Amino acid sequence: MKQRIGLYWVHPWVWFRRVTHRRGYGVHSPFAFNFITRVVYEKTPYYKYADLRAEEKRRKGTECADWRYEPLKVKRLLFRLVNYARARTIIDAGCLSASSLYLKAGRVYADYTGARELDDLFLEAGVPVDFLYIHDFRRPDFVQAVFDICASRVCETSMFVIEGIGYTSSMRELWERMKKDDRVGITFDLYDLGILFFNKKMNKQHYIVCF
Repeated sequence: MKQRIGLYWVHPWVWFRRVTHRRGYGVHSPFAFNFITRVVYEKTPYYKYADLRAEEKRRKGTECADWRYEPLKVKRLLFRLVNYARARTIIDAGCLSASSLYLKAGRVYADYTGARELDDLFLEAGVPVDFLYIHDFRRPDFVQAVFDICASRVCETSMFVIEGIGYTSSMRELWERMKKDDRVGITFDLYDLGILFFNKKMNKQHYIVCF
């Protein structure tokens, strides 16, 4: 039996295997503990959430088929992540979806770039990629290519978010390669999302989070 979340079918045993990784249990790093408890598990009912849901409903039927394919919890986490990162540049790579609304709302003054294809990925010379969201797990080659391009433009505070790291064997293998990249520091495996930090002043650690 499988459980449906959004358009994704997820085996229940995935959650049973990860249940001991809830709310920072067993995490000793102050940075990782604060990030898990105050960002990933943040429950503050931001007023923008209601506005964003209303905007999603207003656009229903006017956008592409994938417009609302991401679970609500993922979209709200993206809002919190981009706000936490205090990003000045946001790259949103993959199929058009409602997550774009949440990314823009989380950091309204950031420079936002949407890129459905590699040809759309225009990066201004000398400007680092502060925040990257790649969401096209059905095309791991595309995910890898975007990662390679943007990873050459990271700074100490950059954050990359990769959708669907647990959904397919190809994405699981790609996630393992990303974790081992010399430029990558601390990572968080949320199954639906993988989050990478690039601050090399902190020891390289990999955390599993039941999200």
